[in-house]
Amino acid sequence: MARDRAQGEDYVAPLRRLLVGILIACLLAVFLLWRIDSPRVERFRAMITDRFVPSFDWAMTPVTGTINLLQDYQSYQRVVEQNKELRRELQQMKAWKEAALQLEQENARLLDLNNVRLDPRLTFVTGVVLADSGSPFRQSVLLNIGARDGIVDGWATMDGIGLVGRVSGVGQSSSRVILLTDSSSRIPATIQPSGQTALIVGDNSLAPHIDFLENADQIRPGDRVVSSGDGGVFPPGLLIGQVASDPNGRLRVRLAADYERLEFLRVLRDHGHESIDKPGELIAPNNLLQSSVPETVLEGGDG
Repeated sequence: MARDRAQGEDYVAPLRRLLVGILIACLLAVFLLWRIDSPRVERFRAMITDRFVPSFDWAMTPVTGTINLLQDYQSYQRVVEQNKELRRELQQMKAWKEAALQLEQENARLLDLNNVRLDPRLTFVTGVVLADSGSPFRQSVLLNIGARDGIVDGWATMDGIGLVGRVSGVGQSSSRVILLTDSSSRIPATIQPSGQTALIVGDNSLAPHIDFLENADQIRPGDRVVSSGDGGVFPPGLLIGQVASDPNGRLRVRLAADYERLEFLRVLRDHGHESIDKPGELIAPNNLLQSSVPETVLEGGDG
């Protein structure tokens, strides 16, 4: 076995050298053939090219496919990068859209506040709602204005349309507003156009019920409910809402204020009415009466 292997190696080495020599000779011949500048050799080169080059398309197919694959991969990488960039831009646009919507809503609230028609004698302070402490037992919100802004306990608050509640608790830089929906809220009101007086009683629902009506037969769903000003609780004429009827037939108020989106509130400065201790002074002071009486009448009285 060792002898056979040695004999095989003795034949392989000369054969390998022979093949390498033949390959080198062929390459030199091809080189010389392509270097010879002769018309006859040129025709021979053209004949070889026409004979063998078209048949090498199958050999170039993998190379062409590989090149196309590399180009497609590079294009895919560019598409992936562009997709990532577009996603980042889309996220930024969503953030900008959300900010624009918030600004639009705040602008709408402020425009609503500007469109509220109030008594010219009533001035107001606009505050931002900081927190909502609504619960099954208490309905209130917290404003960012307080005693430093001149807020007084008991003043009425409104949103862009209707009455929201009253100030109940004032701090130096904040104040709490008890909503009309709170169970402790009692608001004297007038129902238009019948002129019936009633009491709007909160029950921790979005539709307080109407109580202490003089004549319920004159009330119809859709009638306007405004503050009456009785008892000095609120200024008169502030819109509360409209009359509605629940499934049990009980009259309630569909509030005009948007309680689901309380962002800004107006606190109305109400300094009350001047109290009259002497009703007789409503006619005229004594010196004004004496000056307005004719002198002939005074002389006749003396005689």
